Amino acid sequence: MFNNLFVNKIFSFTDNVAVIINDISFTYVHLNESVKKACKFLIEQKIIPGKSVVIKADYNFESISLFLALIENRNIIIPITTKNTVEFNDRLNEANCDFIITIVNGEFETEIINKDQANTSHYLISEIVEKDVSGLILFSSGSTGRPKAMIHNLDNITSTFMDKRGKPLIFLVFLSFDHIGGLNTLFNCLAMGATIVIPNERKPEIICNLIQKYKISILPSSPTFLNLLLISKAHEHYDLSSLKMITYGTEPMPESLLLKLRTELPHVRFMQTFGTSETGIVKTQSKSSSSLFLKFEDPNQEHKIVDGELWLRSKTQILGYLNHSNESFTKDGWFKTGDIVEVLEDGYLKIIGRSKEIINIGGEKVLPMEVENLILQIDGVNDCVVFGQQNAIMGQIVTANISINEKSDPVQIKKEVIKLCKEKLDNYKIPSKVNIVSMIDFNDRFKKDRKLQ
Repeated sequence: MFNNLFVNKIFSFTDNVAVIINDISFTYVHLNESVKKACKFLIEQKIIPGKSVVIKADYNFESISLFLALIENRNIIIPITTKNTVEFNDRLNEANCDFIITIVNGEFETEIINKDQANTSHYLISEIVEKDVSGLILFSSGSTGRPKAMIHNLDNITSTFMDKRGKPLIFLVFLSFDHIGGLNTLFNCLAMGATIVIPNERKPEIICNLIQKYKISILPSSPTFLNLLLISKAHEHYDLSSLKMITYGTEPMPESLLLKLRTELPHVRFMQTFGTSETGIVKTQSKSSSSLFLKFEDPNQEHKIVDGELWLRSKTQILGYLNHSNESFTKDGWFKTGDIVEVLEDGYLKIIGRSKEIINIGGEKVLPMEVENLILQIDGVNDCVVFGQQNAIMGQIVTANISINEKSDPVQIKKEVIKLCKEKLDNYKIPSKVNIVSMIDFNDRFKKDRKLQ
């Protein structure tokens, strides 16, 4: 019996398989025993409630067990998956943590952080400690500069899963352990007594093999990864008939890509998800599997559109940033997402771009997704990314990086891109530069890199 309501709910499921990793299956009984072992470890290490603890790991059986034990122990949890030493140390400095726990050969190892006396706890961390609840610190990707450290009341987040009923579903956990979407999948699965399959690598062939082998029914993913899957043709070499639903998020989905996916996987239902690290994941309803329009249907979330931008306010939003101003939040708690949307009369909306990615051509505004959607219609184009590049005369110019298949002629593709853009777009939206590249850059969260250059 556990004191935390969410952790206790999980173990109402007994013989169900909880986790599959490296061809080993662990039931909820095994997970229960592992969490108790982790709780004992925390006591032995004198990691008392309120202390901030880094879990230096991605998804595995032990890291999930430790995460649940830290919830039970009312700690502030900081999952960090990066293997880049500089990135890890940057996050460590921003998090103001007390302990680091790594997992070596299935065992926990603790490192105590010796803090300078002047390095006092942030007032938001003190707020979590005073409430005697578990906390969560997540980091932004840092794609536009210094990563933001965001602190959540984790008990608030897990409480939204308490009404979940048991369902015999098998999920593949795709998004990482330190990503709000990845954690949302974890909480959702555990609250339903579902099975979580953890891949060793996030490659199309490996993912498709796991779907076939374990009859996976739900795949959370991103448009970038789904496009890589189509390019690899891995879906043609494995039996994916068990797959009932693919959810996609983290970045806008190109319409042409969604239509290709519907053609290649006609038996699969596609559902767009939406969420931010600041506000949590929103329960959504896609208008259809072929539509990019969605509707928010979440009692824990409010939304409104202000000058074309989506604003959210939620029960699960962060207390604030540890290392950044809270200017993205209004005084009455609305979070300005930066997402530009198109709204239909029936309440459905579509994300058409990010305000920070808008290209300014001498005062004229260009949404990269509009240009990308057009380019992706050209035969021979595998993928593309459109972004702004600094220009002394116009301020910025439109640049397109394009990857093509091996049978296509780069010179001909460039000509077709310019020709189609001239036919369909205003002059200022036509790319001034078209670069043929071997592949489109994306980060470890399978999200395209659109940095201004």
